Amino acid sequence: MVLRVLESWWAPRRVVRGLSGMPDRVLLVVLMLAMLITLIGQAPGLARAAQLDPSVPLDARIAGAAMGTIFMMPLLAYAMAGLTSILSRATPWRLDPRHARLALFWALLAASPATLLAGMVAGLIGPSAALTLTRTVAGLGFFIIWGAGIAALARRT
Repeated sequence: MVLRVLESWWAPRRVVRGLSGMPDRVLLVVLMLAMLITLIGQAPGLARAAQLDPSVPLDARIAGAAMGTIFMMPLLAYAMAGLTSILSRATPWRLDPRHARLALFWALLAASPATLLAGMVAGLIGPSAALTLTRTVAGLGFFIIWGAGIAALARRT
């Protein structure tokens, strides 16, 4: 799995096509793993923020981040995948709902190493050009991998 995540950064279509037989229960695991890694990546920045502004303690910050990342983001991810599948009907390229979930969830997991790096930069350096750069790389990586996954799984009607 780790090698596939890394390979997604240079050959995302091939990786996502190879995962197209993944059952829904495994897709849920992929999504939750992506959310867990994202939460871990937020911890250094939250610790830095709690150190600089002790009015909100670290445990409260982590609880809020956990609520948003572990409980709310999966719901939004399922909604976004469903919306992507529905919107694909307006194009000649149809995307099956399961394939829409695979493309989105895998992009979230594949971009997680970059989000971990951005979290380390947020915790160690704080707001800076380096943080902006790492967050930009993570965001662009996510969108490129997601788009490549959609392109690999969509079928022409």
